[in-house]
Amino acid sequence: MGGAQLELPSGARPGVCVRRSFRAYAGDQPRRPPGPIPVPGIMKQESAAPNTAPASQSPTPSAQFPRNDGHPQALWIFGYGSLVWRPDFAYSNSRVGFVRGYSRRFWQGDTFHRGSDKMPGRVVTLLEDHEGCTWGVAYQVQGEQVSEALKYLNVREAVLGGYDTREVTFYPQDAPDQPLKALAYVATPQNPGYLGPAPEEAIAMQILACRGFSGHNLEYLLRLADFMQLCGPQAQDEHLAAIVDAVGTMLPCFCPTEQALALV
Repeated sequence: MGGAQLELPSGARPGVCVRRSFRAYAGDQPRRPPGPIPVPGIMKQESAAPNTAPASQSPTPSAQFPRNDGHPQALWIFGYGSLVWRPDFAYSNSRVGFVRGYSRRFWQGDTFHRGSDKMPGRVVTLLEDHEGCTWGVAYQVQGEQVSEALKYLNVREAVLGGYDTREVTFYPQDAPDQPLKALAYVATPQNPGYLGPAPEEAIAMQILACRGFSGHNLEYLLRLADFMQLCGPQAQDEHLAAIVDAVGTMLPCFCPTEQALALV
């Protein structure tokens, strides 16, 4: 589980730079965890075996015998948006890494978690891109965790978010030569909440104006940028970085004068 214990290499320059003062405007809720990556095992069930084999040695879901309910005995779930800091389901292991062939884009509308019907927020989805690479966190669920996680994510990602499932190949940061099959939730252009491409400046303005039941849309953006910083200089996301830069330029315009001065 060492893959999720991240530290920036000495002297490394992170791929996305975030000004900490932005968080004052994002309005983080006290119930949110302070770190961007959940510590492996925080929500681990007590019945889980204490000596779990390293994730790289675990068989892929296709090699597992299905249970009576049709779900595999073990499954990896890849998160690249809010799941990297708030999975909210029990899991046995988590690893930081990336998937190839996809790029992350703020092209999905959100009318529940980070926006409303009148003002949809912007959250991320995956765009098929032959040259793309998207960093995130893969969570391993086992036994009863599988059905519970899928049931929860069906509501959070599919019903409320408009996402479909897709199998992806996940490359752990600590063992990229030992890829894993994982389940990912992807919003396609066919779902009614899909917003599609827009200039980064327009996306930044929309993010600054929106809030939903899970918090401000800006909090979502900044927590994702924080995660990318911890992944190190090899983790690049130009789309995310451009939106963060645009927010930095616009933010004082959205605040009263005295608050704007405090954020500069």
